[in-house]
Amino acid sequence: MNKQQSLAILNSYNKNTLMETLEIEFTEVGDDFLTAKMPVNSKVHQPYGILHGGATAALAETVGSSASAFFLNDSTKIVKGIELSINHLKSKKEGVIFATARAIHQGKTTHLWEVKIVDEQNNLISLCKITNIVLDKKQ
Repeated sequence: MNKQQSLAILNSYNKNTLMETLEIEFTEVGDDFLTAKMPVNSKVHQPYGILHGGATAALAETVGSSASAFFLNDSTKIVKGIELSINHLKSKKEGVIFATARAIHQGKTTHLWEVKIVDEQNNLISLCKITNIVLDKKQ
């Protein structure tokens, strides 16, 4: 499967989910990373008119969990996020942010990912760590 096909499949999972509501779109897949983007506008603002940390966290968890599932590539398994830590370093009012997940550890039952969220100028907006658990799918 080529990278364009992989992105099309990943983006198809967003239909009728929070990811569709937040307009999250997977944009790049590499040998060891997955990237998605999300627009920053009033839909994801907090009352002060800047990017809501919860929307940023949703983007980070989406990319980190999806990366686990994608690189695991095992239809008998399901991946669930069990811990997310995020440091918000810079605010953003409008534009686009990009989240890139890279594996720190990929074991049989747990995965640990670093997710860097940057703006269009590659300024670091948030730095995240997500731990996922890999479980057998219920039959």
